[in-house]
Amino acid sequence: MNVATSKSYEAKVEAADGLERRMTIRVPAVDIEREIDARLVKVGRTAKLKGFRPGKVPQKVVRQYYGGQVREEVLNDVVRSTYSRAIADQNLNPAGGPRIEPLAAGDTAEHFSYQATFEVYPEITLQPLGELSVDVPTVEIEESDLDAMIERLRAQRVTWHVVERPAAERDRAVVDFTGTIDGEPFQGGEGKDVSIVVGGGQVLAEFDQALRGVAPGGMTTATVNFPADYAAANLAGKTAAFAITVKRVEEQQLPDLDDAFATSFGLSGGAALLRSEVRKNMERELAERIRAQTKTRAFDALIGANEVATPRALVDQEIDSLQADALRQMGSEDPKQAPARERFESLARRRVAIGLLIQELLKQHKIKLDQTRVDQRVKEMAAPYEKPDEAAQYYRGNRGMMLQIEAAVLEDQVVDFLVEHAVRKTQALSFKDFMGA
Repeated sequence: MNVATSKSYEAKVEAADGLERRMTIRVPAVDIEREIDARLVKVGRTAKLKGFRPGKVPQKVVRQYYGGQVREEVLNDVVRSTYSRAIADQNLNPAGGPRIEPLAAGDTAEHFSYQATFEVYPEITLQPLGELSVDVPTVEIEESDLDAMIERLRAQRVTWHVVERPAAERDRAVVDFTGTIDGEPFQGGEGKDVSIVVGGGQVLAEFDQALRGVAPGGMTTATVNFPADYAAANLAGKTAAFAITVKRVEEQQLPDLDDAFATSFGLSGGAALLRSEVRKNMERELAERIRAQTKTRAFDALIGANEVATPRALVDQEIDSLQADALRQMGSEDPKQAPARERFESLARRRVAIGLLIQELLKQHKIKLDQTRVDQRVKEMAAPYEKPDEAAQYYRGNRGMMLQIEAAVLEDQVVDFLVEHAVRKTQALSFKDFMGA
């Protein structure tokens, strides 16, 4: 227990559970009454009450009308001032606002006492960075990756044409179907004019296989075994029989790799520069993914080596932020629609722990914000716009936006510092495997 005493107050601090502290503060009642009297005198100079001239209201009447309000104001001011002074005198670092509870006066009522309960920031002793191990992914874009990407882009512009032949792989079959389980229809087991790409993974394998080789106007059947973990609980683990009519078969036609195709994706230079433009985009996306993955792995290593107690107040603030982000993504402003707080508990604790460790790294290793990297980040963010210079100017003129950019750059600097001083292990991955991770 720590005790701090001055002429105007006395404070005792006790450690509670974890990071929680309970501070009991006593203030001489005579000091409070003296302040109340002084304020009532000031009030009396300007008080306007019926039957009295301004400034001529007797102090007894002033106290009767304003005494309760003034006492409450004085006590609030006393709590604020003595709490702040006690925190400074005790060298405490609160992680959130206090919970204030007035304490019952003793028999003599010589003091006004209250208890402030709050959490403090944890004391962190970082483990040597050389004991950390960080896997850094290395990925090369092969020509086959580039070919596959261009084919995916073509697939996004596919058109369909009716054909008079049996359905085959990659065709689109337009079907009607009726399903039964043990001879009885079931909810969701019937469909009309449903478009299914053969081999596209839209339906279960048995249903998909039954469509192959069936011509327009033809009928077929499929026995489908729903897996035990199927999303619809009423179908999970059951077997259904489907009667299927193929009404139409359509063949896909991919667009030519011409100037019009390149322009449709906003790729400058037309067909002649299509591959180089697609590669540039792939390289940019790859660099961003590598940076994000490296950051995650570096922070995993940092958290794994340093156990950090997370103040509940900071975790609650982070959950509030995550809930607000979720609402924005849902396009809602109704707090009642926010996901349950429990869903964000683990992520919020991780973010708070990382934040505390980053602050300790910045302090211990004197890492300062690199303004050159900030400028480069602004240029990168502005580059996709039609007028990059104007976009960059907008970012620089928006202080809130710049604070976010600076925080992201400083975080990247910490990641670079960790990777530089930790045991670095490279992990070679294919573009397909890494970008699909």
